[in-house]
Amino acid sequence: MNALERLAATIAARRAADPDSSWTAKLLARGPEKCAEKFGEEAVEAVIEAVRGDRDRLTAEAADVLYHLLVMLASRDVTLDAVLAELERREGTGGLAEKAARTSDMGN
Repeated sequence: MNALERLAATIAARRAADPDSSWTAKLLARGPEKCAEKFGEEAVEAVIEAVRGDRDRLTAEAADVLYHLLVMLASRDVTLDAVLAELERREGTGGLAEKAARTSDMGN
């Protein structure tokens, strides 16, 4: 199990924790909208550090983005395994072809 998988498992376990004792439980108790908002805030902070070119700050913000992404996914009962399965499904498909397939699926 890698660090991302361990983090996802910890987030899942914290779902049942007391929100007063766990930041993760507190976020999840606030609902999917708050989880999405926090993810967006962290994503913007990562973008800012990418533009600034500060590798250490970008690394730290990227870790925050991954954590908040997993919390947001958990808030909607989407597992890391489901996301990884989707990535595997797309593997070997060029980005332009994959985007075209998604766009044509939306038109149906």
